[in-house]
Amino acid sequence: MLCSVGMVNFSGIDIDTETIVNFLKQEIRLKDLCQEIVFRDIIQQAVQEYELSVDDDEIQEEANRQRYENRLESSSDTYAWLEEELIKAEDWEIGIQKRLQSKKLADFLFKDSIRSYFSQHQVEYERVILYHITVPYELLAQELFYQIEEEEMSFYEAAHLYDVDEKRRLFCGYEGLVHRWDLEPDVSAQVFGANPKEVIGPIQSREGFNLYMVEEFMAAELTEEIAEEINQKLFDEWLLRELNYRIHESDSLSDTLEL
Repeated sequence: MLCSVGMVNFSGIDIDTETIVNFLKQEIRLKDLCQEIVFRDIIQQAVQEYELSVDDDEIQEEANRQRYENRLESSSDTYAWLEEELIKAEDWEIGIQKRLQSKKLADFLFKDSIRSYFSQHQVEYERVILYHITVPYELLAQELFYQIEEEEMSFYEAAHLYDVDEKRRLFCGYEGLVHRWDLEPDVSAQVFGANPKEVIGPIQSREGFNLYMVEEFMAAELTEEIAEEINQKLFDEWLLRELNYRIHESDSLSDTLEL
């Protein structure tokens, strides 16, 4: 069931680690995994440098959250889940500790920068309540555009009758609360430059020909969710800089040794 040196037992089937590595190579997933491993090493060094710690209560709280999320009501349920995931309880706890350390480091480094970043990039966090129709033919999209403009049909009726997306069709074209970055740049420019209730399009995409309508513009607001996104973004950028620094240092050392 669990990993041994050089071997993983998956439901009674032994898989050696070389086979796993070769699979990751063939699926072009090895680089990303290696990058995550180096990121973890960078985080551990920084956690030690800044003397950040995670106590047992924090680990237990996160473990309880995960148990609740996975509907693990008893210890036996938890151990069965861990066995199914091919890990031991101590591996699970270490993983929780590492993720909490990562979050604590991100907060330590960037929490005080979130409001400033938001102020400088506020336009990026504007949102709209958006309605959207996709149809397969340009002629049909153009005809719907004119009918909506001439008030022969509402945007909601057109979406309910013609949208190729079943979910949007059932909700009369309702796309939801959308940020600028959720849309392709050319679509975003037109949507955020339009007036409420103005029909936008047709705009061609891989799915077909699209019409859009903004129900309401929502001012940028620094919510808890947005603050967390900014914090993670700044942290991810920091990790990449640290990784590039290590790569540069490694290359410099190799050049020196060759000399």
